[in-house]
Amino acid sequence: MSTLAPADATTLPQWADELRRRYLRGESSQFVLHGNVHDIFLCDGKLYTLSEFLSQVLLDRSKDTIAMYNVSTGVRFAKRKLKLDGIEELVLTKEPAKVLPLLERILTTEDKLAVILEYADTIAPAGDTSFSTIDDRSAAVTLHRWSLLRALEQSDSIVLLTLENLSDLHPKIVSNPRVATVRVPMPSKEERAQLLRFLDPGLADEDIERLSEVTAGLKAIQIKAILAPPDANADYDVDERKRYLLELLSAGKPPTKEVQERADKLSQITQGMNRETIRKLIAPDGKPPAPTADARAEIDRLVAARKREIIERECFGLIEFVTPQHGFDVVGGMEEVKKDLLVVAKNIREGKRNRVPMGILFTGPMGTGKTFVAEAFAKECGLTTIKLKNFRSKWVGATEGNLERILSVIQAIGQIIVIIDEGDRAFGGGDGDGDGGTSSRVIGRIKEFMSDTENRGRVLFILMTNRPDKLDIDIKRAGRLDRKIPFLYPQTDEEVVNILHAQYRKNKVKAEVDPAEEKALAQGIVGYSNADIEAIVMLANDYSGDGPVKTDDLARAMKDYLPSRDVQMLEYMELLAVFEASNRRMLPKKYADVPVDELQTRLQLLKAQVGSRR
Repeated sequence: MSTLAPADATTLPQWADELRRRYLRGESSQFVLHGNVHDIFLCDGKLYTLSEFLSQVLLDRSKDTIAMYNVSTGVRFAKRKLKLDGIEELVLTKEPAKVLPLLERILTTEDKLAVILEYADTIAPAGDTSFSTIDDRSAAVTLHRWSLLRALEQSDSIVLLTLENLSDLHPKIVSNPRVATVRVPMPSKEERAQLLRFLDPGLADEDIERLSEVTAGLKAIQIKAILAPPDANADYDVDERKRYLLELLSAGKPPTKEVQERADKLSQITQGMNRETIRKLIAPDGKPPAPTADARAEIDRLVAARKREIIERECFGLIEFVTPQHGFDVVGGMEEVKKDLLVVAKNIREGKRNRVPMGILFTGPMGTGKTFVAEAFAKECGLTTIKLKNFRSKWVGATEGNLERILSVIQAIGQIIVIIDEGDRAFGGGDGDGDGGTSSRVIGRIKEFMSDTENRGRVLFILMTNRPDKLDIDIKRAGRLDRKIPFLYPQTDEEVVNILHAQYRKNKVKAEVDPAEEKALAQGIVGYSNADIEAIVMLANDYSGDGPVKTDDLARAMKDYLPSRDVQMLEYMELLAVFEASNRRMLPKKYADVPVDELQTRLQLLKAQVGSRR
C-alpha cells in the first residue's frame, strides 16, 4: 500500500498535496517537480528549501530511508534506518554513471525508500541524442527504466526529480506516461501574506495586504531577502546604510525619533543597493521625502525597485520593466483609438475582467506611434508593464526554457501588460524546419498561454507589428488578440495640427503660431508619420533659438525636412493594417468609403511588388 504524508498531517501547499494524492492513487512512483524549485517554503512556522521540505515534511513519516543526490555534492542521506550494502561506495562517488546503478540496486532490494535527484537536468540533460555523451544517454535510459520497475511500486518507494525548466530535461523522461510532472508555482498572494506575517509579526493587517500585492512575482526567498530583519549575528553593512539614510532623510538637521525609525526600516530593504541607487529612490530631487504620510509609499517604492531589479536579473535581461512617463494627454489625433483604449483601461481599473480583451494587436507602418500609444495606455491603466525582449537562443532547449521562465514570472505578477514590439519577428509564422522545431514549439506555447481564459483581465498582451502578414495566422484569432487597432498616418490637416500640439506638449516646446497659418502649413505634411512630425517640431525649435517657435520657424522646418519614405512599402503596410482592423469606425474616410474589392486588388498588387521584403 502506497503511503506518503498522512492526511491529518500539517497543511500542505497545493502542489505538494497534488503530489501526495497522485502518489496515493498509484498514478506513478516517479515524479518530476519543476518550476519554482529553488525557493523556500513556509510550513508549521519554519522555512524549508525544497529538498528539506520533501525530506523533513512530506516523506519523513512514510519512508525509512531518504537519499538526495546531485552531481556537485554526490549522495547524502536525510534519513537512513536500513543498513545498506555498498554505502561507502555510494557516498564517495559523484558521477551519475556510477551513482545511478548503485541507487537502482537499493531501489530494487529495499522497501520504503525515497530518492531525490536535484538538478535533474544536469543528470539527464535535453539535447539531440546524436550529440549526447554515452553517460548522458545512459542516465536518460536508466531513469526511463526506473519508471517501469514493478519492484519500485511494490516496495512503496518513490523517485523525485527536481529542476527549474522542464524543457531542460531529456525528452525520453518528460514524454514518458509513467513519469508524472508536478509544477511548483510561484507563491500565491495568500502564501506571500503568510510569509510576511511570519517574517514580521508586528506588521498591521493593512500593511500585509498592501505588501502582499507589491511583492507579486517574487519568490519567497527574495521577499525574505528584501523584508526580513537582518540577522544580528551576521556581518551586514546595515549601519553604514542607516547612517547614509539618516543624512538623506534629515537633510543635515538632527534626526528625530521618527526619522531614525524610518532609516532603520529602509536600511533593511535597501540591502545590496549602492549609495547612488538609494539616493535616486529616497531623494531624487535632493530633498528629503515628507514623513508619516509618505512612509508607506516610500517603502512600497523601494520594494518595487528591488522587485524590478530581482525579476530582470532572474530573467537574464529577457524582459524590461516599463515606467510610462506620459498618458493620452500627449497623444495627438487618433481619437477613435484613444476612445477604445480608454474603455479597456476603465474596465481593467474597475475589475470588469469579462469586458477586457485577451490581447490587442497594434498594426500599421513604422512611425505611427504604436509604442508611444502602448506606453500611454499602460499609464492610463496603472498596471505593471513589461516589454518582452528577444528570448530566442542559439542553444538547444534554451529558447523554450527562457520562455517558460518569462511566462512563470508574468503569471505570478498578474495585473500586468506585456508589450511585444516587432511581433512578426518574435512570433512569425514558420514550420520550424530550419531550427529543429523550436519556432513551432515557442509559438504553440505562446498560443496556449494567450488563450488561457484565467488570464483575462490579469495579463493583457499588446503585440505590435508593421507586418501582420508575417505573423502566425492562428495567433491573431479572437480569443488571443481580440482587438486589432490600425495605426495610420494622419489623413487630414486637423489630425496633423492635433499631432503638432501633442508634440509641443510632449517635448515642452513653447510655440506661438497663428492657428490659421498653422492649419494651412499642416496641409503640406498630410501623410507624414508621427515621427516625421515630431522631427519637424524639433527642427523648428532649433530654428527658433531661445525664443518660442513662430510660424516662420515651422514653415522653414517643414520645407527643410526630408522624410525617408518607401512609398510602395508604406502603402502596403497601411493596407495590411486596414484589413486587420476589427472595427470599421477606426478607419479614416480614405479607406472606409472605398469598396473592399478595390482595396483587395491594390493590396494584392503591392504584395507582388514588395510583399517578400522586410
